[in-house]
Amino acid sequence: MNATEILKELEGFADAQTKKTLMTHGAQEPLFGVKIADLKKILKKTKKNHELSLELYKTGNSDAMYLAGLMADETKITESDLDEWVENAYWLYLNEYAVPWVASETPFGFSIGLKWIASEHENTACAGWATLSNYASVRPDEKLDIKKYSELLDFVEKNIHSSPNRVKRSMNAFVIAIGSFIKELNEKALETAKNIGKVEVILSGTACKTPLATEYINKVVNAGKLGKKRSTARC
Repeated sequence: MNATEILKELEGFADAQTKKTLMTHGAQEPLFGVKIADLKKILKKTKKNHELSLELYKTGNSDAMYLAGLMADETKITESDLDEWVENAYWLYLNEYAVPWVASETPFGFSIGLKWIASEHENTACAGWATLSNYASVRPDEKLDIKKYSELLDFVEKNIHSSPNRVKRSMNAFVIAIGSFIKELNEKALETAKNIGKVEVILSGTACKTPLATEYINKVVNAGKLGKKRSTARC
């Protein structure tokens, strides 16, 4: 399948209510409004496909761009490719999910995440925090820079409430991720979450709420899932 054929197939899966919901959360034209389950039907046919994923992302169609993230080959995509992707990741399905998922699975995921969180561009900074969170979720603790992750918790505690709106949300999610996936930093993440308290994020037009990090981390611990890693960041 090529990009043109996939766009045609995506159009066939168009769903008006899904499109309305996605646009409420920040998606813009062009898009068809394709459910994730239907995107995965296409993914079963293509599997991971580096060149096709690059073509799909360049279409600017939100459904195709998200599918590109699911389809991307983390062993072939380059840092330059991902820098271009994040520059065009204009809403949360792209800058908080699709692009960070791919970035976190690459060998350079940690370094690119650190680079992105230093960006003055809100969407890029969000992608950076999400990348670092996902990077910790798919690698054993012994392969992580625990000292740096600890320093990042300190940074979040000092800066979260003065950060841009959606960056605050991504930082809060980072604290949850570190407290959930890195056993050695669980107690520190809980202390950080306690000191941060409630994080106020304006999510216009949606009923979404920013979770209280302490509660979320404790749920993970109580469920016996502390430190349980994922096989992939993508879903």
